Amino acid sequence: MNEEPKSIWKKSWKGPRGLLLTFTVLTVVFFVVSFSAGFVPAPLKNYLGLPVFSLLFSACIVLFAFLAIGFIRWVCCWRNFKRFLFGLACFVTLIALFYAEEDWRGKHDWEQFKHQWEAKGEKFNFTDFVPPLVPDDQNFALTPIVASCYSYILDKNGHQIQPQDTNVVDRLQMTTIAYLYGGGPPNDTGDWQKSTVSDLKVWQQYYRVVAAKTNEFPVPAQPQSPAADVLLALSKYDSAIKELRQASQLPYSRFPLNYDCQPPAEILLPHLAAMKRCSQVLQLRSIAELQTGQSEKSLDDVKLSLRLTDSIYTEPFLISHLVRMALLQLTLQPVWEGLAEHKWSDKQLGEFDSEFSKLDILTDYEFTIRGERALGIADIDFIRRMRELSVMNYTDDGRSSPSRTIQNVGLHLMPSGWFYQNELAIAQMYQRWILPPAEVKHQIVSPKEVHRNETNELSRLAFYDVFARMIFPALSPAVKRFAYAKESVDLARVAIALERYRLAHGEYPESLAALSPLFMEKIPHDIINGQPLHYRRTSDGQFVLYSIGWNETDDGGEVGLTKDGVVDRDTGDWVWRYPSK
Repeated sequence: MNEEPKSIWKKSWKGPRGLLLTFTVLTVVFFVVSFSAGFVPAPLKNYLGLPVFSLLFSACIVLFAFLAIGFIRWVCCWRNFKRFLFGLACFVTLIALFYAEEDWRGKHDWEQFKHQWEAKGEKFNFTDFVPPLVPDDQNFALTPIVASCYSYILDKNGHQIQPQDTNVVDRLQMTTIAYLYGGGPPNDTGDWQKSTVSDLKVWQQYYRVVAAKTNEFPVPAQPQSPAADVLLALSKYDSAIKELRQASQLPYSRFPLNYDCQPPAEILLPHLAAMKRCSQVLQLRSIAELQTGQSEKSLDDVKLSLRLTDSIYTEPFLISHLVRMALLQLTLQPVWEGLAEHKWSDKQLGEFDSEFSKLDILTDYEFTIRGERALGIADIDFIRRMRELSVMNYTDDGRSSPSRTIQNVGLHLMPSGWFYQNELAIAQMYQRWILPPAEVKHQIVSPKEVHRNETNELSRLAFYDVFARMIFPALSPAVKRFAYAKESVDLARVAIALERYRLAHGEYPESLAALSPLFMEKIPHDIINGQPLHYRRTSDGQFVLYSIGWNETDDGGEVGLTKDGVVDRDTGDWVWRYPSK
């Protein structure tokens, strides 16, 4: 009797070939469903695309199902079940030992490093960098005019006001432009770094155009001189600036920030934007005052701007001091323009030099960096205790962010010792790389050391030093910014001494040595290499004064520029010179 031939389809569903066929069919089915639904997380969309992600997702789902079924079938056998329990107990024991060892190692390494450096005078606790309290009646930051810039959101103790107090009128809401009408003019102010003087005709035209749309800035019926029209437009702030100037006479400044905030990184700093806006107004106003022959008023505005710069120097935040650097650059512009046009008297120049000599920017750098280090350590310690990234875990509408939720799961799985290892990595990073390039004693910053450490530092970090890797890129430019600010002040002080020499002798000196000791007690050196600043007189009776800059190369007093015409502080020299006559 002949046997009936077996169906090829029945045969295909058995053995390895059957498993492969089943896997393929189910993967195709899941692929069609997931592709049709368009399900793909946003972070993966740009990298994989919908078809690739849907295929991988489907294959993983089917593979997981196969493994789960196989495991269930295997564990249903009593012998296998006992083996599974024994293996699970061994695995759990290994995990427990791993966590115990990592927790001990991380905490031990961090505490050992901390005690070692604390014995040398270093501080790692954020509370050590909180500025001391000052008397309320002598505190510039608590005066009504200054408090108006933050009291809508912070109370006197720095605690957040929720909801915000909409009855507060911010009297420091100063601005030189009308944001609702396309911002400011394209060539808003000059740039001493590029040797360009402010063109107030552009501002005069701008305010007249704005006046045709709104009454935000007053303008005369008929145009006057550009400087007079600018002063009229900014006269809306006269009463506020007068009150601010009176407040600036107080000896202390400590803004009411909530230094007890957890985590410290969420401390609100609403006053920084207000300080910058005020400095922008004072800059334009002082330039216009110079051009109308009111040099004494211009001097007062420059000194007030310097007081705003000084008002936040005790804050242990890098962002506060970067704002200070920006305010300082704004303040230097009218000083530079007055020097270029010989509009300052010897007495006024002496006052400028006295004000600038008070700045100790590299010491501020060390304080800021140490404060920022303590802030980062405190933030990581908060995350270790709470195992979440705090308010960053939510979207704008208050819902939990999926990516943040995944990160928080990872934070819960991380051994406590890894958090301590991150604190250690950050502390070592500051100690080895960020602090050494700035030598306060010799007033030198070494770009070469910065570049060398930038190359080597990341290679030192372990795979679990995720927070250190996040912080590292943000700190890289800091020392350069402080170095540039320090050099800018030094160049300004030498330029002031040169102008005082010119007022006394009718021309600039042959060399900087002629300035000491009558016009300058000690000539500052180039912050980059400790050598004398480069100086030469030019054929038009002017001079060029410069540092070799961050590239450590003498480019003959040429400023480095990007393709967009912006000053590139990485290339070229750092130069103080005036427009050619």
